[in-house]
Amino acid sequence: MSDEQTNSLDVVVVNFDEDSKAYEALTILKELDSQNQVELRAAAVVVRDDDGKVIVKDEIGDSFGAGIATGGIIGLLIGVIGGPLGVLIGGASGLLAGSLFDLHEEFETKSALSEISRSVKVGHTALLAEVSESSPEVLDSAMARLSGTVLRRQVHEVEAEIAAAEEAQHQAATEARKRLHKERHEQHQKEIDAKIEELKAKLPSHKKQTTAQSA
Repeated sequence: MSDEQTNSLDVVVVNFDEDSKAYEALTILKELDSQNQVELRAAAVVVRDDDGKVIVKDEIGDSFGAGIATGGIIGLLIGVIGGPLGVLIGGASGLLAGSLFDLHEEFETKSALSEISRSVKVGHTALLAEVSESSPEVLDSAMARLSGTVLRRQVHEVEAEIAAAEEAQHQAATEARKRLHKERHEQHQKEIDAKIEELKAKLPSHKKQTTAQSA
């Protein structure tokens, strides 16, 4: 499937009642690709542990070689939803204030990252894949036979949110460093002031002046 002008390039997340089905689904995706029914760019079977981290259990990339999936959009996505931001936007709490994307309301129902992150549930395997498809029915039908629930979001939408999230995290880190530096400076200045007052108190002239004032 090489005609990308008529195809949709999507990120899909598939959840199953039985964790073993995720591995079976990965095999089916390979078969659909070999039959030119979909174009499989990369895929990974993942599980979220109790700490919110997303662990890759199996993966394939463009050349169907181990380790390749983590280098593209799927790898970036796993890094985001498995990190602190992923826990915030859906891995644990399921909430994220819309200010991250300069909105004025919670974007829980609007954010692709939030929905994807919430779909990768703690203790359960899920299939993440980047696919080019002319119609969603082919993949949806194949996953339905495994009792899989499919979430689909366009790649460009996911990429835009990953870029925004990365920028937001960078800005947050910069602000945190500035605040830490300020607090350290203020604390350092307090220590300096205290030391100066202590030294002043030890000066003979200061003692005499204090005595004279008290008299």
